[in-house]
Amino acid sequence: MMIKSDRILQNVAKRQPLSHIVMDSIKQAILDRTIKPGDLLPSEAEMSEQIGVGKSSVREAIKMLSAMGVVESIQGEGTYVRSNIDEDGINPLVYQLVLMQGSNEQIFQLREMLEPAYTQLAMEQATPQDLYAIEQTIINLERKISDNTQTAQDDLAFHEAILHATHNPFVIKIGQTSLHLFEASIKNSMIHIPSQAVHDHRQIFEAMKAKDKVKLHEVVIASFDGWQKTLNTMNV
Repeated sequence: MMIKSDRILQNVAKRQPLSHIVMDSIKQAILDRTIKPGDLLPSEAEMSEQIGVGKSSVREAIKMLSAMGVVESIQGEGTYVRSNIDEDGINPLVYQLVLMQGSNEQIFQLREMLEPAYTQLAMEQATPQDLYAIEQTIINLERKISDNTQTAQDDLAFHEAILHATHNPFVIKIGQTSLHLFEASIKNSMIHIPSQAVHDHRQIFEAMKAKDKVKLHEVVIASFDGWQKTLNTMNV
């Protein structure tokens, strides 16, 4: 079930806690497809013997994987690999990206690379239901602005809806993770230029609905202008 313990120990034992070795072993087994989503993991004692670490290290690794939403322990049955990552689980990549404290330019480059691409895919894959959901986020933002109760989440809901319209779980998860980096600057935009966001969202939506690839790319890039200005006023 696991990759060979001698390989793991030779490569990472001097650099990683033993619990991380267990996590790497489970990750590799999933990549190798010797463990599949929904499978029951070996018992604590079996993993301890296979990997060559103590039971306490296995126990700690399982706790961390559980917190990340990768596995689920059921009393009396054992620990299963989740078929889908628990949405309430801890996403370590979010913390890695936030703690990196990238420059404004680097954050802008990331969004400039990702958003046109996933919006294009969403245009190609969107169902009528997806388009309805996207438009509802625009209507909701307009209502919130009229009440002066708009928040960053009201803006981000638009981008979340577009991500879901891609129907690609990899794109959705990577896109959702990247949105955390933009949240603070979008919050600032919602304070200073909320109507600009509505205009930009509407332009993007209309281009998607018309399936106009050229126009869509043009309006997505144009939508960065106001956001970039608010980004540059912050110490990101």
